[in-house]
Amino acid sequence: MSGEITIEPWSQIQGEDAGIFSVEIVNPEKLNAMTRKMWRQLKAIFEDIQKNHMARCIVVQSHGGNFCAGGDIAEYPAFRFDPDSLAAFHEEDVWGGLNAMLSCDVPIVASIAGVCMGAGVEIASCCDVRWVSENASFGAPIAKLGFPMAPKELHLVASAVGAHTAKRMLLEAAVFSAQDMAATGWCAQPLPALRLHERVEGVARRIASLSPQAARLNKQAMRSLSLNEAVPAPYAYAASAEHCEGVTAFIQKRSANF
Repeated sequence: MSGEITIEPWSQIQGEDAGIFSVEIVNPEKLNAMTRKMWRQLKAIFEDIQKNHMARCIVVQSHGGNFCAGGDIAEYPAFRFDPDSLAAFHEEDVWGGLNAMLSCDVPIVASIAGVCMGAGVEIASCCDVRWVSENASFGAPIAKLGFPMAPKELHLVASAVGAHTAKRMLLEAAVFSAQDMAATGWCAQPLPALRLHERVEGVARRIASLSPQAARLNKQAMRSLSLNEAVPAPYAYAASAEHCEGVTAFIQKRSANF
């Protein structure tokens, strides 16, 4: 099915229930470019995951060998040439999807192969951990199309990849290799394409085996600190079951049951 964002529990994919969900970008005929409908689906999916207390990890990946080539340019004439409709696209559709990812307390792992441009870089920048294949390429060459990156999206990307890399993406229309991006610290060391899935699966299982409460609280704290805000009630977890179980299990020299 083209032009969709899909979600599947890992149990339906791997035969077990580990609290892991796979969110997949599916528009292979256009290198998984994002449509307006797909941005809205992304928002709805991550808002639902945020409310799912059984969720422990999310893997964001794509269908057909390319992560995401950007936005679906075929849609652009319908709204890009009017300031109000253009603002609605970026502030409601695009930022709605990205902000739902950023606001999600469940750890997000990106699995990136092939082309990752524009919207793909934005989506990947919302993920907590990024694993990439050696054949992946990254950029935001929208200057070739005559428009800038929207302000909120630019802040997101520059904060993630660094100001210099973001400026090169936008001002030079520079395209970076997986090794280039790893050197900035944006992603883990690139892997051969055939090993990417195995590594991402292992990372997702590792995250899912750890305390989901700790993961959610860590993400909440990092969001607060990035906004220069005080972390709300940072020690309220003291008497929680997961905290007691984790410490007790360590003392008893056994694996914690989270």
